[in-house]
Amino acid sequence: MLKKVLVANRGEIALRIVRACHDAGIEVVVAHSSRDRDSEAVRLADRSVQVGPATSIKSYLNAAAVLEAATQSGADAVHPGYGFLSENADFAEACLAAGLTFVGPPPAALELLGSKTSARATMSEAGLPLLPGSREYLDPDSALDLAWSIGFPVIVKAAAGGGGLGMHVVHEPERFIDEYLSTSSTAGMLFGDRQVYVEKYLEPARHVEIQVLCDAYGNAVHLGTRDCTLQRRHQKLVEEAPAPRLPLELLEEMGEAACRGAVKAGFQGAGTFEFLVGDAGRFYFLEVNCRIQVEHPVTEMVTGIDLVQEQMRIAGGAPLSIRQCDVKLDGVAIECRINAEDPKRGFTPAPGTIQEWVPSAGPFVRVDSHVRPGYTVPPEYDSLLAKLIVWAPDRAGAIVRMKRALSEFHVAGPGIETTREFLMELIEHPYFHTADHSTSLVEALTS
Repeated sequence: MLKKVLVANRGEIALRIVRACHDAGIEVVVAHSSRDRDSEAVRLADRSVQVGPATSIKSYLNAAAVLEAATQSGADAVHPGYGFLSENADFAEACLAAGLTFVGPPPAALELLGSKTSARATMSEAGLPLLPGSREYLDPDSALDLAWSIGFPVIVKAAAGGGGLGMHVVHEPERFIDEYLSTSSTAGMLFGDRQVYVEKYLEPARHVEIQVLCDAYGNAVHLGTRDCTLQRRHQKLVEEAPAPRLPLELLEEMGEAACRGAVKAGFQGAGTFEFLVGDAGRFYFLEVNCRIQVEHPVTEMVTGIDLVQEQMRIAGGAPLSIRQCDVKLDGVAIECRINAEDPKRGFTPAPGTIQEWVPSAGPFVRVDSHVRPGYTVPPEYDSLLAKLIVWAPDRAGAIVRMKRALSEFHVAGPGIETTREFLMELIEHPYFHTADHSTSLVEALTS
């Protein structure tokens, strides 16, 4: 088992990892920016190390500074959380070269799955169904010919993209080349890689993902499904487990496909296979997230499995502690992301100092948050304030409990606006109640 873990992240996920380490009897060091020196993760850690100023590029994305913090603090492992360096193959390689355990997949798997084009090719070889699209980078004219052949609308995606960034839906052929070049340029700025590819855009569709755990000995299990259909500009807002109103046979087929693809890619640790499910009940592979997901708590709530501790067990060299037959799903869990954003102004960030902070509570309510009264929402980072998660024996009960929990949640301060009321509107929408929602519902409500 790992003895001392350096957490190379911030916010609620850093705090989540600190707590998981302490629950497992592991000493924990938090690497932080100057902006986060007074954070809850730093307060609860056994030790902290400042790795740079507030800007991410000079702190949380500064691989050399993070590695130095890990070696100087005596850590034997680095947990990258999500975002920042979590899916950076070069950083994972550098950790291994420095004698540190990287809590995540091997560098080769990160390299393979970090490019959506190579991931698509690998999953095709593993027998996973794909939407029609390109398998390699095409010049704009060839890409337009392909778009015509597969039919509009299509979506142009950055090969190195992630987190819902670097993609654009194109409905009109006359706009395709401009959007193709624009997405390529954006991909270069965001990810340092201008390569993009084209894929058939499926609408209406549900966004369903499979959580997998894989060890270093070729064993893989899946922990059921999560529905992440309610999104704004490809950014998830509401997630639930298990995915509602899908045939059990389809869910089992998706789980088996994800495990097969993970083994094919040499994956280790905790990861997520993302799929689109169309009206006809067919599913299509989208991508693999090689890290812990923001929405992992809903899976924990219905399985009773601590995914962060499982990550660290696997990274420490242990085989999987569970078999597929051991995985039992109990009840329904829903998560809402409460962000410091103003829905009335196009969800623009609304940072400020929080004076009043009253998170929800009560039976079967979980709040993952790093926020406290007096906390200043920093403009340098994402706007996530809290993840509000509820559990109930059935979906109807989970929806009612989430409505209650959202109504209790209170945040106030100069300049602070949140998505709480908009989330309430989504939870109360009849399409959500009947699980007839699709990825286009949020855009329809906000257009």
